[in-house]
Amino acid sequence: MKCIIVYYSLEGNTEYIANKLAEVTGADKLRLIPKKEFPKSGFSKFFWGGKSAVMAEKPDLEQYDFDSDYDEIIIGFPVWAGNITPPIRTFVADNLEKLKGKKISAFACQSGAGAEKAFEKLKSVLGIDTLNETAIFIDPKDKPSEQNDLTLEIFSKKIMRQ
Repeated sequence: MKCIIVYYSLEGNTEYIANKLAEVTGADKLRLIPKKEFPKSGFSKFFWGGKSAVMAEKPDLEQYDFDSDYDEIIIGFPVWAGNITPPIRTFVADNLEKLKGKKISAFACQSGAGAEKAFEKLKSVLGIDTLNETAIFIDPKDKPSEQNDLTLEIFSKKIMRQ
């Protein structure tokens, strides 16, 4: 089974999980990079990131290659205001036809809460009723924990079983 991890990471937590997941599963990776990066600190990070997520903005992305020959797509993102990040929204909009009929799993990184709501938003933009598998990580790069390690192990095994 051919698998790819498509992710956006602002502060490195999502990239950390994407790298670990790729190590274990052998999946390819595709990092989404907005042409205009979001602020990484202070009030502006929360204001502009949250506003962009809530307003369902779709920023332009740096050029990337995405083939439709993957059997499973794993989408990873940080949770912003209980929502998927705008670069993920752009990716889905740009590749909706290529994503149809694929197994789609997702993981979210958060500091507080909102991942379940973000998964619902992701399903909505994808036009599907269920995600194949999901996982939630709490600040995995910045605050390593046994719970994050266990979640990664379980999520990886579920992905590889299919």
